[in-house]
Formats: sequence, C-alpha cells, structure tokens
Amino acid sequence: MSNHKKEESLFIENCRYLGLKYLQSEYHEIIKRANESNIGFTTFIQQIIQNEASYKVERSIGYRIQESKLPKPYKMLADFDFAFQPGLKKKLIMDLATLDFIRQNQSLLLIGPPGTGKSHLARSLGLLSCQQRHKVLYTTCADMLSDLNQGVYEKTLLNRLHRYVSPDLLIIDEMGHDRLELEVTKEAHLLFKVIDQRYNHNKSLIFTTNVEESDWAEYLGDPISTQAILDRIFHHSIKIQINGPSYRKHEGGKLQKRYGM
Repeated sequence: MSNHKKEESLFIENCRYLGLKYLQSEYHEIIKRANESNIGFTTFIQQIIQNEASYKVERSIGYRIQESKLPKPYKMLADFDFAFQPGLKKKLIMDLATLDFIRQNQSLLLIGPPGTGKSHLARSLGLLSCQQRHKVLYTTCADMLSDLNQGVYEKTLLNRLHRYVSPDLLIIDEMGHDRLELEVTKEAHLLFKVIDQRYNHNKSLIFTTNVEESDWAEYLGDPISTQAILDRIFHHSIKIQINGPSYRKHEGGKLQKRYGM
C-alpha cells in the first residue's frame, strides 16, 4: 500500500473514531472546494466544523422522527386548512407551534368530533418537536392501553410504562376512535398510571379525543380513576375544542361530485 493510501486510510479511521461522519464521507469534495475558492486556513477549519455540526443536527432530527413512531405521511402544520375550521383560532395554534408549552411543562387537550383535524394538529406539533430535538413518542390510545394490558400479563408493566413516561412529549391520539379500546379500558388505572407519572415528572402531553369530558367516566368504566385522570390532565393543559365539520367528509363529498355520483 502506498504512503498516500495509508495516510488516507488513517485519516478515515480517525474521522470514524472522532465521529466526524460528514468529513469522512465528503473530505475529497471539501478539499476540492477549498482549493478552488482559495480560502484561508481559518475559514477552511470553520467551514468543516459548521458542516459537521449541521450534519450531526440533521442526523439527530432524523433519528428522533424515526423513534417518535409518528405515522407516515408526516403531517405539516402548513397543510392544515384553518379556513375550513373558522372556529379554531389560528393564532393559538401558531403560538403552540413555538413549543413554549413543552418548555413550560404544559399539555394540550384536543376535543371534538372525528375528522375535525385533531390528529393532524397533534402530529404536526409532534413533528415540529422532533425538529427541535425533543424526544417524542406517538401512540393511539387503543395501542397504548393494549400494550400496557399485555405488560400486566407478561409482568413487564414497569418497562412498558417507562416507554410512555420518558419522552419529553407523549402524543396519545384518538381516545374513543377505536372500539378495540373497550376491551381494555375497564382497566382505566393503566391510563392513570401514564398520566400520573408524566404529571409528577412535569412532562408534556398531547391528548386527542372525541369523547366529551362528561362522558369519560362511562367510557373508561372507572369513575374514580377517570376523575384522577381528568384532574391531572386539566391542571396544566390548554384545552382546544374543535366543533367544526368533518374534513374527511368534505373531501369525500368533493370526490363524489367530481365523478357525478
């Protein structure tokens, strides 16, 4: 092996050891651009550090989005049709998009009929949180309750609870949407465990539901646990009621008209 090859191999090995992934993969192009622009050594080093930092941030964001389990396609706040829900204050949502509610250990409770955009808003705010490098976890209420219920039988409940308690932001979507919830919601204490531990650790939560507050006790089947859940959710939560029309129904109607049906 020539000296040049040995030096290149050692350089790549050192980059790998130091975690300089951008420099490891792009150093030929970096050197070429530096020679063509005839920049000074100080600027050259500054650009390398800046590129490495930017690359690391991008990888961190990508990792957090992947680990969040947010459903694809990802929902963007820019795609939300505020004109279709005139009763929803756009300024409030844009204020929430600054993510101050996470920094202030607050939670969001989105209530309204199906199709009004609750999940879109929750998932959009979750994506923004990942982009700001918060640790986020998305789950439907049905999936979480089923998972915790399985943990009871397998004696792995504590480990499973940790998964829902540890993120900076937990999104519990669609309570009341899936009838499968009713198979396990009689054990409302499992939902209480998640809410209570996040409350005690000052962790933010986004909760979406089409079940009105007055119906939670009947739906969850445990008035005592339900009251404890409501107390903790509402204490540090911003409640957003969306009572507008169903966007899915609206889009379906437009499709029917397009084909003359």
